[in-house]
Amino acid sequence: MALNDYLASVRSPQVALKRMLNFNSPPLKKAAAEPVWKVLIYDRFGQDIISPLLSVKELRDMGITLHLLLHSDRDPIPDVPAVYFLMPTEENIDRICQDLRNQLYESYYMNFISAISRSKLEDIASAALAANAVSQVTKVFDQYLNFISLEDDMFILCHQNKELISYHAINRADIQDTDMEAIMDTVVDSLFCFFVTLGAVPIIRCPRGNAAEMVAVKLDKKLRENLRDARNSLFTGDSMTGGQFSFQRPLFVLADRNMDMATPLHHTWTYQALIHDVLDFHLNRVVLEEGGGAEASPAGARPKKKARKTYDLTAADSFWQKHKGSPFPEVAESVQEELDAYRAQEDEVKRLKSIMGLEGEDEAAISMLSDNTAKLTSAVSSLPELLEKKRLIDLHTNVATAVLDHIKSRKLDVYFEYEEKLMSKSALDKSLLDIISDPDAGTPEDKMRLFLIFYITAQQAPSESDLEQYKKALVDAGCDLSSLNYIKQWKAFTKMATAPANYGNSGVKPMGLFSRVMNTGSQFVMEGVKNLVLKQHVSKETDDYRYFDPKMLRGSESSTPLMFQAIVFVVGGGNYIEYQNLVDYSKSKPGRKVLYGCSELFNASQFMKQLAQLGQK
Repeated sequence: MALNDYLASVRSPQVALKRMLNFNSPPLKKAAAEPVWKVLIYDRFGQDIISPLLSVKELRDMGITLHLLLHSDRDPIPDVPAVYFLMPTEENIDRICQDLRNQLYESYYMNFISAISRSKLEDIASAALAANAVSQVTKVFDQYLNFISLEDDMFILCHQNKELISYHAINRADIQDTDMEAIMDTVVDSLFCFFVTLGAVPIIRCPRGNAAEMVAVKLDKKLRENLRDARNSLFTGDSMTGGQFSFQRPLFVLADRNMDMATPLHHTWTYQALIHDVLDFHLNRVVLEEGGGAEASPAGARPKKKARKTYDLTAADSFWQKHKGSPFPEVAESVQEELDAYRAQEDEVKRLKSIMGLEGEDEAAISMLSDNTAKLTSAVSSLPELLEKKRLIDLHTNVATAVLDHIKSRKLDVYFEYEEKLMSKSALDKSLLDIISDPDAGTPEDKMRLFLIFYITAQQAPSESDLEQYKKALVDAGCDLSSLNYIKQWKAFTKMATAPANYGNSGVKPMGLFSRVMNTGSQFVMEGVKNLVLKQHVSKETDDYRYFDPKMLRGSESSTPLMFQAIVFVVGGGNYIEYQNLVDYSKSKPGRKVLYGCSELFNASQFMKQLAQLGQK
C-alpha cells in the first residue's frame, strides 16, 4: 500500500487487526468460505484499541464467537483456537502461562500490542514446555499497535492508565528525572508503534526546551536504531524505497501543551467538541442518562435509578460524518430536516399501501395499481435503509437534546461568545465580574474556565487589587482557586503574555496553538511550523524548531522537502477543538492532509482537575 493511502487514514490499524484476527493471514474475501470460529482474549488496552475500529458484528463476521477479558473467569473451550491481543506485562504473561497449564484452548495465537522482551518470551516458552503445550502455541507476534485510532485523521496514545502520561504527570513540581524518563519512554514506544503501522519514517520538528523536545530526541534515537539493524528493521517494503529525500515521507510536528493553555479550557460550539465537553463521551461512545428524573417517586419509595443509554458515533454514521464539525445550531437544524425527510418517505409508503388495497373493477384504480406496484416495490425494498435512517435520527435527536439542555441551563452560548472576544481581543459587551457573579450563568467550573482564559490571554496581568476582587467573586460563586494558583506559576515560569496574533478570531472557534500553522499559505506546514510557538517574548533559540531526520547521518542538518502530509502531535494532552481546527484547515487546502494526535484526550473539566491538583498548596 502506498504511503499516501496509509496517511489518508490513521485507521491502517484496522487492516492490521483484521489480519491478526484471521491468524495473521490476509482477511478472507466475503464470498469465500466460512471463517474459522475462534475466541478473542484481550486486556483492557487491547479492548480500547479494538472497540473504536471494529464493531461486534464485524468481529462476528470474522469468526469471533466470544471476546473475553484476559483476567476474567474463563471456562475451558478445548476445541477452539484462541487469539490473544494484549500488552506484554508481567501480570498478563503470568495469566497466559496459567491458561497454558489449564489447557483452556485448542491452540494459542499470541499477539502483543508492543514488542515483548526476550525474557518474557522465555517465560511463555517454559510454561508451554511444562504444560506439554508447545505445539499448541501456534504463533507469537509483535503487532506494534500501541495507540488508539479514533478517526481517520486522529489518534491518541492510551485510555487506560492515561494518568501515567498526563499533563499533571509531566508537570509535577516534584518529578524525578527517572520518572520523566519513564513517561517519555512510554510516549515514544506508542509513537514508534504508530510509525511502524504507518510504514513511514517521519521527518521530525519540535520546539526547544520542553517535553516535546525530549520526545523528539528519544523517537529519533529509537527510529535510527531500528533502521541501522537492516535485517530486523521494521521499515522495509514499498513505502521505504523512496530514500531520505522522498516526498512521500510525513512531517511529524511535536507541540507541547504548555504552548497554549487557553484552548483546552474554551467553551466550544461545534457538535463533536460540545459532546465531549458536556456529556460522557470516550472512545467514540456517548453515554446518556435517560428520564427517571422527571417523575416524582411515591413517598417513602426509593428514587428511580436513571436508565443509561449508550450510543456509538462511528464512521458508518453518515449524519455524524457530515456534521460532527458543524456549529451546533446547524446540527439542530439538520436533525429536523432529516426527520422531515424521513416522515415524508414514511408517509409515501403508507399512501402506496392504502392504494394497493383498492378493490373493485374501477379502471382508474387498476391503472393506478399497476403504476404504483413498481413504486411500492421500490419503497418496500428501501425499508431497511429507512429503518437505519430512523435509528440515526433518533440517536442524534437524543444526543443533541442532551447537549441543548446543558447549553440552556448553563448559558454556554454566552461563555462561548465572551471567550471568543477575549481570545481575539475584541471589545467586550459586559464585564467579566458580571458573568462570574450571575448565579444563573453556568456552573462554578464554567466561571473558573472563563476567568482562566481571561488570565492566560491578558497581555497585562490584572493588578493585585483587581485580582483580589476577581478571586472573591469566584469564591462567592463556589469556585476552587487551585487551578488559578497553578496558572499563575505557569505564566510566571513561561514569562510570556499571549498577544493578539496568537488567538485570532476564527469565526467559529479559537485557534490558539495552531493559528499560524493553519493560516500559512503555499509553503504549508514548514513555513508555519516555527510559528506554533507563541512568538512574543520568546528568545530566538526557542523560536527555532529543531530538525531530525532519522534516515540521515548524524549532524547533517538539511532543509525539509515540501510536504503534503503532516502529523501534529501534542505532548501533554489534546482536545477536539484543535482536531477540528486542523480538519477545517485540511479542507481548505485540497491535496494536503494533516493528522492530529495527542498523548491523551481530555475535555475542559478533566484538564481543570489536573491543573487544580498541580495548584494545590
